Amino acid sequence: MTKKIIRNGLLIDGNGGEPKKDCVVVVDDKEIIYVGAEASYSATGDETVVDAQGGTILPGIIDTHVHMMMEFSPIAERLETPFSFMYYKAAKYLESTLDAGVTSVRDALGTDLGVKKAVEDGLISGPRLQLSINALTVTGGHGDGYTVSGSVQDLLPSDYPGMPNGKCDGAEEVRKKTREMLRAGAEVIKVHATGGVLSATDHPEFTQFSQEELEIIVEEGQFRKGVKVMAHAQGAEGIKNAVRAGIHSIEHGIFLDDEAIDLMLENGTYLVPTLLAPVAVLETASEKGMPDSAVQKSKEVIEQHKESFTKAYNAGVKIAMGTDAGVMKHGTNLRELGLMADGGMTPMETIVASTKTAAECLGWEAKVGTLEAGKFADIIVVKGNPLEDIYSLADNETVQVVLKDGKVEKNIQD
Repeated sequence: MTKKIIRNGLLIDGNGGEPKKDCVVVVDDKEIIYVGAEASYSATGDETVVDAQGGTILPGIIDTHVHMMMEFSPIAERLETPFSFMYYKAAKYLESTLDAGVTSVRDALGTDLGVKKAVEDGLISGPRLQLSINALTVTGGHGDGYTVSGSVQDLLPSDYPGMPNGKCDGAEEVRKKTREMLRAGAEVIKVHATGGVLSATDHPEFTQFSQEELEIIVEEGQFRKGVKVMAHAQGAEGIKNAVRAGIHSIEHGIFLDDEAIDLMLENGTYLVPTLLAPVAVLETASEKGMPDSAVQKSKEVIEQHKESFTKAYNAGVKIAMGTDAGVMKHGTNLRELGLMADGGMTPMETIVASTKTAAECLGWEAKVGTLEAGKFADIIVVKGNPLEDIYSLADNETVQVVLKDGKVEKNIQD
C-alpha cells in the first residue's frame, strides 16, 4: 500500500497536550510510522497526500458502549422482521459508525463472532469490534424481555448458534453462563448488575445479582487471561457490589453516591457514562415506539445522571466515552462529547476520554487511542478546531476524513 501523509492541519494526538501546528502523520500500510514536525520528515514523493485543509487531525474515536446489531424499534416492527434481516441492517449501522469517525467499539451485547469476522475479513466496512456476545441477567431483570402480557419480547434474538441466552440465577448458573459467553467468543463479559430504563419489569435502582455471583463472573474472566467484566449498573448498591467484586467498568452509573465514587477511585474502576442514552429515549419516544415505562424512567433519571457524572469527574474517576448507540441512531455517537462538556469536562478532556482513556478501558492502548508511531493508522480529520466548538462533532459532515487500519473509509473532501 502506498504511504500516506496527512498534513495541513492542527494535530491533537489524544494524549491531552497542547495541539500542534505544522505537523504530519505518516502512514505505511496499516501502521503509523511518523508523527511530528513536517520539516523533520523526508518525503520520497511517492506518498499520497491527505490534505486536512486547515482542519484538525485526531485519533479515531472509540465508543466503549454500543449495540451494533440493533436500533430500537416498536414491538410490532420487530415481530414482522425476519431473523436474518438484522445482519443486513447491522452492516449499515457499522458504516454509519465509521462515518461518524468512530473506528473502534466495544459491543455491549447482541453482536456475534461472525459479524466481527466479516469486518476483519473485509466483507463489510465497520469499526474494529470488542465483543461481549450477550449480557448476563437475572430472571425478571434488565435484559429479560418478559412483558406483563406474559409474552417475551427481547430487544434482540438470542438462543441461536453463537448467541447464548443470558438469563441465569444462582452461583452455578452464573458460572456456566459466563463460560458459555467465553466459548462463544466474548472478549469482555457484560453483566446487568441493576435494573434499567428500557426494561419493563424493574427499575434502574433495583439490584441484580449478589456480590458473590458477580465475583464468580470476574473470576471466570480472570481464568481466560484476564478477560474483563463490564457492568450495566445504575443504582448505587448495584454499582458498589460490582466495584467490590472487581468489575472493570461501570456502565451508566446514574445513581452514584460518595461511597461508590470512593470505591471506584480505590479500585481504578472506569465509568462509561452514556449520557446520550436517556436523552435519546425522550427525543425518539414517539418515533421509535418507546414504552411509556422507559419514557417515565428517563424523565426521572436524566438530571440525576448528569449530576452523578459531574461528581465522578470532579472526584477524578477514570471516564471512558460510551453512548449506548443502538438505543439511539448509530452514527450520532459524537453527541456524547458535548454532553460530557455540559457535565464539566473541558473539550480536550472529552477528546481524551474518547480516545486514549477509551483505549485503556478496552485494554487496547498499545495499538489505538493516540497518534503515535507503531500504532494502527486509525485517524480522522475534522473541519475547524473542535476545542473551540466541541458540539460541532455531532454533525457527521464535520468529520471529513476517516482512516481505519490505514484505509480511507471516508473522504468528503474529494
